[in-house]
Amino acid sequence: MNKAPGTEPIRLSIGETEHQQSVMTLVVAALGNDAMAAARLIKRGGLWVGKKRVCDPAALVEMGDHITMRRPPTGVYTTITFDPQWIIYEDADLIALNKPAEMYVEMTPWDVESNLRVALHRFLLERDGEDPKLHLAHRLDYGTSGVLLLSKNPQVNARLQKSFVKNIVHKNYLCLCVGEPNEDQFELATGHGRSAFGIFRVYAFDEIGRELPNGSHVKPMTTRFEIRQRLGDATMLYAFPHTGRTHQIRLHLTYLGHPLIGDTRYGGPAIWRGQAIPHHLLHANRMTLPHPNADHELVLEAPPPLWVPA
Repeated sequence: MNKAPGTEPIRLSIGETEHQQSVMTLVVAALGNDAMAAARLIKRGGLWVGKKRVCDPAALVEMGDHITMRRPPTGVYTTITFDPQWIIYEDADLIALNKPAEMYVEMTPWDVESNLRVALHRFLLERDGEDPKLHLAHRLDYGTSGVLLLSKNPQVNARLQKSFVKNIVHKNYLCLCVGEPNEDQFELATGHGRSAFGIFRVYAFDEIGRELPNGSHVKPMTTRFEIRQRLGDATMLYAFPHTGRTHQIRLHLTYLGHPLIGDTRYGGPAIWRGQAIPHHLLHANRMTLPHPNADHELVLEAPPPLWVPA
């Protein structure tokens, strides 16, 4: 996602002159005396005092506090209207969606409202007349589309998470990458962790377990790939992640020299065949797992997006 000019975080350190001022006063001044913009930023959850999000405009700051004001990278606050056609499976315990690309799954540092979980909560509350107890079983990146699973029954959460931790949830992704890998089927096993700059990266397999400067450790990361269709300048692949690391498929394809088309964060092109690609081309195609409250297997499939050839 390209950032709009003037949307970088604003940071302040509270000194003696700002002591006991309201956060509203500080935000108004920082945003060029725009009271409406300040009220919106605070209401949408973009104001942080230290590591705590503050949504009360009357809250007072203390000397030594560190204030951060975060705004949407696009410069625009949005509201998601939930489409019932996104639902691909639902029962008393679970609901599975075909998540659209370019949509956040949960709250961001700059906005607590414009995300899929909040939109689904609003929809279910209006449809059923009851406050749903939604829990995300896993996450999908902003640009990734496809199968997203949530629970509606808190009593199944522990069993559901156990299935993910034990790797008995099987996922299948469709992805369009640059160039053509040599082999039709291949598997990559590496390490995964953050770099010194905080960005996720691939580490060598023999570095698994090594402690990193931020206190975390290099973790194992394994993905199997199968070629679905060779396109000359690109390849449509199936990806089967055996682990669930952040940005796993994106990182592995970049490591192989075949980044996802549209994945500018990891070296993929923003333009392909003369067309601008607004997000990385990755789709969570299929998920299978044991139902956490019944004696059968769930098979969840999301219809492919338009960039996947028939």
